[in-house]
Amino acid sequence: MAIRTIREIGDPVLNKVSKEVKEITPRIQELIEDMFETMYEANGVGLAAPQVGILKRIVVIDTTGEDPLLLINPRIVTSEGEQTGNEACLSVPGKTGVVTRPNHVVVAAQNENLESIEIEGDELLARALCHEIEHLDGHLYVERVEGSLKDVEMEDDDEEEEV
Repeated sequence: MAIRTIREIGDPVLNKVSKEVKEITPRIQELIEDMFETMYEANGVGLAAPQVGILKRIVVIDTTGEDPLLLINPRIVTSEGEQTGNEACLSVPGKTGVVTRPNHVVVAAQNENLESIEIEGDELLARALCHEIEHLDGHLYVERVEGSLKDVEMEDDDEEEEV
């Protein structure tokens, strides 16, 4: 396993649409392991493959530190409710912005064996699912920010979630 470089805003790979994963190869397995390691090293709660320069529809998320999720070819099936709050991103370091997202989502995806799975998420998990899936379509949360981006203040780090 290895820590990969997280691509930052302005890198063209972050604005491209990712390709569907059709088979699990040793390279895909290595990518998944590296993504988890990179996300944890960066203290993030989510990471999408384009953020490490790979245009594949793969997302890793861990909002609790106890229940890591791997989603291959994820798509939002349903969403409901609304939540508005601060959001940050490992690809937009040192910044945060207010974003409105669904409060509940259902996501269809595949697991590491390409078997169909369904994940339901509320609150922070719903926000992370929406945020990471948008990366797969070449979008960053800054496109949704209400108002302007703000600098992250170190004392408030525990209130900011980097998804």
